[in-house]
Amino acid sequence: MNLATDRKIQWCPGCGNFGIYNALKSVLEKEIEEGSIKKENIVLVSGIGCYGYITNYYHLNSFHTIHGRVPPLLTGIKLANPSLIPIGFVGDGDAFAEGMSHTIHIARRNSNTKLILHNNSVYGLTTGQFTPTSPKGFKSKSTPYGNPENPINPITLMLVSQATFVARGFSGDIKHLQYIFEEMMKHKGFAFVEVLQPCVTFNNTYQYYKERVYKLEDTDYKPNDFNVALQKSLEWGEKIPTGIFFKNELPTYEDLVLKGKNLFYERNIPDLKDIVNEFV
Repeated sequence: MNLATDRKIQWCPGCGNFGIYNALKSVLEKEIEEGSIKKENIVLVSGIGCYGYITNYYHLNSFHTIHGRVPPLLTGIKLANPSLIPIGFVGDGDAFAEGMSHTIHIARRNSNTKLILHNNSVYGLTTGQFTPTSPKGFKSKSTPYGNPENPINPITLMLVSQATFVARGFSGDIKHLQYIFEEMMKHKGFAFVEVLQPCVTFNNTYQYYKERVYKLEDTDYKPNDFNVALQKSLEWGEKIPTGIFFKNELPTYEDLVLKGKNLFYERNIPDLKDIVNEFV
């Protein structure tokens, strides 16, 4: 099984998007080969940004939507056909500027979908402006004297928005990212994964993260206590935790709304002739 397409990859050499792409690709290929998921049931959704090209590089069903609208599209796909597995990709600007409200609402609803955040703290596609996750003091084309704003903490935000699976990975550690994606795929409910993803052209943070990230799995940390997870989410500086911060299983949005129905298969689909005759 090889999910790669023949499309030429548009990212800069060394871009952190490659790590995310390859980690998820290997996980999906393995699960399809093992029969745990069906290839035709996977639906990928991406928004606007350099990362948004990612749906072109998987031989899977996909949508490329507009700024900030990945979460509602994921929700609609899952409601329309619960047998599908919607996986969304968002950027830090995409998710927390134009799409902030949508990102919060999909988390609190606990839609049984997956959302992967490509967090490079810069608008790379438009050549280097600051984003909601850029650190205070960050100098860019839009903030030449330094960003005056405090950055959003995606992990903390998703925890208080009631996401039932919250994790963080680093695109420079593909094996660990594969582990996180495997756990993400197993989770029933809304799964959010932030990936620290350096932009080699406008915000190259590879060395910064390599010197600071550590794995929660290498400690005695257990991801089943919300208050402990919330406290851990605030750790950022000389050490930056990666791994699964929190997971919990609750009724999903689809469970509560559909009550076991599958609108795609149970709806009454009229004959095509009847539809055409309405307009003749």
